[in-house]
Order: sequence, then C-alpha cells, then structure tokens
Amino acid sequence: MTRPRLSALSVLGLSSLLVLTGCFGPPAPAPSTSSAAPSPTTSSASPSTTATPTTSGNPTTTPGSSVAPTTPAAPPPSSTPASPPPTAEPTPNGLPEQVAPLTIYYVAVGDNGVSGPAIGCGDSLVATTTAPVRFTDQVGPSIGTLLANKSRDIGQSGLINVLYQSSLTYLGGELNGSTITIWLSGQFMLGGVCDIPRAKAQLEYTAMAASGATSAQVYVNGRPIDEVLSLK
Repeated sequence: MTRPRLSALSVLGLSSLLVLTGCFGPPAPAPSTSSAAPSPTTSSASPSTTATPTTSGNPTTTPGSSVAPTTPAAPPPSSTPASPPPTAEPTPNGLPEQVAPLTIYYVAVGDNGVSGPAIGCGDSLVATTTAPVRFTDQVGPSIGTLLANKSRDIGQSGLINVLYQSSLTYLGGELNGSTITIWLSGQFMLGGVCDIPRAKAQLEYTAMAASGATSAQVYVNGRPIDEVLSLK
C-alpha cells in the first residue's frame, strides 16, 4: 500500500514540475520579443522619414517661383532701348545741327546790278553775313533774322532793308527739288512801288541762299506773294 502512495506523490511532483516549467516557458520568449525592441531601429527609420524635409521640395519650388519674377523683370530693360528711343535724338527735319553764319540779302539802291543780282528800279541785291548761329534748318533762322531787323539802313554799307516796317512771321519752309517754298503770315508795310520787287527779292534770295535752291516761292497768309503785293 505504501508504493502506490509514493507513485502518486511522484506523479504529483512531476505534474507540478511540468506546470512550473510551463509557467517558466512563456517568460523565456519574452526576452526575445524585448530583444525585438530594436523597434528603436524602426523608430530610427522614422528619423529617416524626417528626412522628408528633402522631399518637401516645396521650398525649392518656391525659389523656383521667385526666379520667375526675375525673368519678367528682364524684358523691361530690353523694351526701354526700343523706346526710346532715344540715345541719338533725330531732329524733326532730319538735318544735323551745325554752327555757321547766315546769309541775308539787302538792297543797293541804284546799283544797276553791279554789286549783285539786278532787281526792281535799277537796284541790286547784296549778300551779307551774320555772326555764326547754331541751327538745324538754315531757312527758318535766315528768314527770321531778316524779318526781325527793324532798321532801314544796314550800318554804313549803304544797303537798305525795305521790310523794316512790315510785320511778318515765318511759319515754315519746304525744299522740293531745286525750289524752296516758304510760308509767312502778317502784313507788308512798304514805302512805294519800287519796294515791291525789292521786298520780294529780299525774301526769295535769302531763302535760296539758306536752302541751296535755285528758285523760290513765297506765300503770305496762304496766298502767293505776287498776289498779295499786287494789292498794294
């Protein structure tokens, strides 16, 4: 009867030992899972994901967009040279500016063409020159100087200016081939019949000398000078 009891105790001891081993068995794998705690390595992978700032190329795109304003800023400089123009400003008539004396014609009464072209009542036209003047179109300054002279006698030369009492203004001129045409406004104030060809000759010859033309046409208030002077 004693042996069966011992065997029962031994069976209980073995079963308890098995139970204990069963209990200690699961904790053993726990260290292996804790060793799997290299999840920090996975967490370390998360820092690599923090490198996503490099993928956040949005900042790089924003500089790219900031470069775009620089390209539109470039065209305006290129457009400014097209405007203006404007390093060498062309004169309205396209002529270069120069400095030279002006040639003005006055009358030598009774000279009979000795000192210059014969005109009117046995008179002559004589060319005089002024001090150097700056101009681009010589016709305007020449006619303007003639009309601005309000003296009858030209110094001690013996020449006279029959236009000294007239109130005339130069409006413009045009060279067409070898003919110069000038336009005036205002009124003539002449001293007699012989002053008519003298006044016409002074205007025509002064205009021709300034332009290099060989003939001239003069209009006053839109009408030919011959028509205007024929009413005097």
